[in-house]
Amino acid sequence: MLKQYLQFKLSQKLSPQQIQLMKLIQLPTQAFEQRLKQEMEENPALEGGKDEPENYDDTYDEFDNSDDGYDDSETIGEDINVDEYLSDDDIPDYRTQTNNYSADDDDKDIPFAAGTSFTQYLTNQLNTFRLTDDERDIAEFLVGSVDESGYIRRSLTDIADDLAFTQNVYTDEKSIEKVLHIVHQLDPAGVGARNLQECLSIQLHRKEKNPDVELAIDIIDNAFEQFTKKHYKKLLQKFDITEMQLKDAIDEIEHLNPKPGGSYSGNNKIVEHIVPDFAIKIVDGELELTLNGRNAPELHVSREYTDMMKGYKEAKDKSKSQKDAVLFIKQKLDAAKWFIEAIKQRQQTLFVTMSAIMHYQKEYFLTGDETKLRPMILKDIADEIDMDVSTVSRVANSKYVDTPYGTKLIKDFFSESMTNDQGEEVSTREIKKILEITIADENKRKPLTDDKLAAILLEKGYPIARRTVAKYREQLDIPVARLRKKI
Repeated sequence: MLKQYLQFKLSQKLSPQQIQLMKLIQLPTQAFEQRLKQEMEENPALEGGKDEPENYDDTYDEFDNSDDGYDDSETIGEDINVDEYLSDDDIPDYRTQTNNYSADDDDKDIPFAAGTSFTQYLTNQLNTFRLTDDERDIAEFLVGSVDESGYIRRSLTDIADDLAFTQNVYTDEKSIEKVLHIVHQLDPAGVGARNLQECLSIQLHRKEKNPDVELAIDIIDNAFEQFTKKHYKKLLQKFDITEMQLKDAIDEIEHLNPKPGGSYSGNNKIVEHIVPDFAIKIVDGELELTLNGRNAPELHVSREYTDMMKGYKEAKDKSKSQKDAVLFIKQKLDAAKWFIEAIKQRQQTLFVTMSAIMHYQKEYFLTGDETKLRPMILKDIADEIDMDVSTVSRVANSKYVDTPYGTKLIKDFFSESMTNDQGEEVSTREIKKILEITIADENKRKPLTDDKLAAILLEKGYPIARRTVAKYREQLDIPVARLRKKI
């Protein structure tokens, strides 16, 4: 049975202006410039550059509060009321458009660099070989199966099945392997390999032969597992060679390209340039923070539009077309005013937040020593500037700061804390830096295990477990001791 009843409840909602401000805050400099350009194209009442001496706000307020002529409360037209037109039930498109956090809303109009694709580059090389029709079909299919790293990841059985179903070419694995050897002759060397071992072997066989290359080929073809696991003693015994000979052979292998496709396909990738949103300089021993000038554009409301509004107010006879036009003008003026105010608030929020971060990490910014970084979480800064944690997160996640020590992502200055042996709170970044330095200075012939690293950190006053050392080491992208070993 259906029933109707009234229910009263309190709820919090963000105003359109607040939503707009939050979206502007999270934009880095380049994206902000694109958003600004888009807004100026869509709103003719918004103009760049300095405004004329006359104050728009006075004209606008006088117009809004006047008792004669046009007024917000005046009904213009038979069915349109200005109050209703500008009410929350009929919010202008300007205030509801969003490019929030969903990937669906991202701008898809990205220009791609023109040029020959990697697949086409390989296909063109097939023209230098004499192939039958079937062999060419197989070769082109194999080339089409090469991924961006230069490998063919699929089995020959699967390729044979696909050739039969999609290309109407019936063949066997032996015939495919014969054509695959032709693909292996294409440039860059190593392309078309089915695994890393085959990729390295192809490249070595293409090199000019000498004792070091011959030994390297032998190691890759016949002792690849011992090589990857760095069982150097087993290699010395297996091939009856000296350490110097093994070292020279390994040097040949280390100069090979494990991803031959990357040398070509990477040329067509879009390079993303980072524009720092802030700059920190040291002036007379003190820190000086500046906001990138591109984040503070000069904007004003169009004088022509305000004059139109004034003209309408002063006109005695108001036609239907004039009344329709004034609705459009009023909407665009409001939109321009809101956008200018949002940009001012954005500038202030960015500067206040970064200023708090800079002073919180003053020792680091003065010295550049990462061990001086204090433990800092979003809430620390949010409490400092009396703003919400989400606001600080929007500033930190996508913004960069130019420091005397390089351009840094702001969120990298945030880290958890742990207690040292003296009961002091220290940043986990400090421990990672010491761990990184310790590993860099170790004897590579006898690299330090995680247990030994934990013991060294304990001696330095950081009592952390071996598993924590392993976690930090993995976060630093440093391999285990055995894989760091060199001869």
